[in-house]
Amino acid sequence: MEQKNTRIYEDIARRTGGDIYIGVVGPVRTGKSTLIKRFMEKMVLPNIEDPAWRDRANDELPQSAAGRTIMTTEPKFVPEEAVPVTVDHQAHCHVRLIDCVGYIVPSSLGYIEDDQPRMVMTPWFDREVPFNMAAEVGTSKVINEHSTIGLVVTTDGSISDIPREEYAAAEQRVIHELQEIGKPFAVVLNCVEPDSPAARELAARMEEEYEVPVTPLNCLTLDADGIARILQSILYQFPLREIAIEIPRWIVALESGHWLKKSLYASVRQAAFGISRMRELGERLASLPGFEHLESFTLEQIDFGSGSARAKITVDPSLFYRIIGEATGIEIRDDTDLMPVMIQLAAIKKEHERYRNALAEVEATGYGIVMPTIEQLSLEEPEIIRQGGRYGVRLRASAPSIHIVCSKQKCKILEECGLGVA
Repeated sequence: MEQKNTRIYEDIARRTGGDIYIGVVGPVRTGKSTLIKRFMEKMVLPNIEDPAWRDRANDELPQSAAGRTIMTTEPKFVPEEAVPVTVDHQAHCHVRLIDCVGYIVPSSLGYIEDDQPRMVMTPWFDREVPFNMAAEVGTSKVINEHSTIGLVVTTDGSISDIPREEYAAAEQRVIHELQEIGKPFAVVLNCVEPDSPAARELAARMEEEYEVPVTPLNCLTLDADGIARILQSILYQFPLREIAIEIPRWIVALESGHWLKKSLYASVRQAAFGISRMRELGERLASLPGFEHLESFTLEQIDFGSGSARAKITVDPSLFYRIIGEATGIEIRDDTDLMPVMIQLAAIKKEHERYRNALAEVEATGYGIVMPTIEQLSLEEPEIIRQGGRYGVRLRASAPSIHIVCSKQKCKILEECGLGVA
């Protein structure tokens, strides 16, 4: 199996705590059992290392057949117990699929007998109940209690003689239930020709209506790549836990109250507000509302396993020089203007370092001294001297020092007014 597919299973396992329990739900007669059987044959059975587990799981595969007659009569765990699966010696998880009857569509057969509702016994009631009621309760339990992720299987109507219109209400109901409980799920549109323009157009309309990924597939020919596409679409439905946004470091260095920093941060918060699922990242982070200096806002990385993402913001390059100009009062248009200004400011800074301590002393005590540097030291010619019977060398050196005194100046202005005599 391709490395890409292996990574998908790793991510799914991390998000579900290693337990991939897929509740396969939807209207009746849409190919749910067929999809489960192909999923087990392509993804699960070949990766079960224990032969006994593998044989038992194979015996528990669901039956499937064409036509209008409902084949599944109660929820079924496939396999009965979750089996340990290792994909390409890397992705370790426990897998179990849950098949359910599904919601009834009018033209299906098997829920009416002799013009009366078919009555069945279930573990959830102590009396016989209509088949369609049992199917709904079982489907609801699969959605709410037994699965970590959901998979809605519906159809365009091409797999049987039941028209597409009859599936719409049941399909809408199960999708809304999954959306209400917030469980990650995706939709499979079972089609005889999934690559046809009609199938793709229907999938696009459903995505727009339900705001959930819809993958057109033929469940009878489902392969490993098709399974990977389904799981990939489910990964995008998991909650987003963290998003790290990289902004230019020079903007980070600005003071917290700077207008540019405040504007950018406010726009980022506005763009990220309300994002809850991984699939919303691309569409919500495509732009920054209210920030006119944006050059690009790109999604750099998505870690589906941890639910985190990393994005990068770049701004108009001319903005950098504009902010420097505002801070220094010097007009800077590009690197050509910037370099000589930086050299000049560096020289001024170096000179100011000599005076900094002295000025601090003046502020504190009223007096400070600027000590000379080594370069300012002047050494006179050594002089040999004699004192009694001893000789020595006298060295003389001089250097300028600057003394700064803080004096308080007082000024008094007297205005004399003369009086004129008439």
